[in-house]
Amino acid sequence: MTYDEAFQKLIGNEGGYVADPRDPGGETKYGVSKRSYPGEDIKNLTLERAKALYARDFWGPAGCDALPDLLKFEMFDLAVNTSAPGKPATAIKLLQQAVGSFADGSLGPNTLQAAQSMDPAKALRRLQALRLRYYTAIPPKTRDVYLPGWVNRVADNMLEA
Repeated sequence: MTYDEAFQKLIGNEGGYVADPRDPGGETKYGVSKRSYPGEDIKNLTLERAKALYARDFWGPAGCDALPDLLKFEMFDLAVNTSAPGKPATAIKLLQQAVGSFADGSLGPNTLQAAQSMDPAKALRRLQALRLRYYTAIPPKTRDVYLPGWVNRVADNMLEA
């Protein structure tokens, strides 16, 4: 899977402009939030700008290009949904747990070797299961509002894999 393909798929999960007062991220467009990008004009954000931000801040730092094809989108989607721009430590820790690597949140050669050595279908299944467990461990105030959407997002990925 290429970045362009992954971005197109991701945007199907992300959506247009939203200013939901319950969302701690504040105003959001294409999944890009004001809290994460205070210098961006969220309301007028272009799809091209969002694509550049996602490549720089999530696809690259999460090591998606170095992962087996079957894991690329899940890792990208997970990084976007759980991590701060440029700091996908949560997503990397979940990947590390899934592939049996030391879970320190730092993507290094041992993690990449473990991800490339494991059966990709097994690694994907384990990553998705850990992702669901991660969501259910989020404090109720936030979790109760967004959990159905997060679970459906993972379920959609599982159906398409």
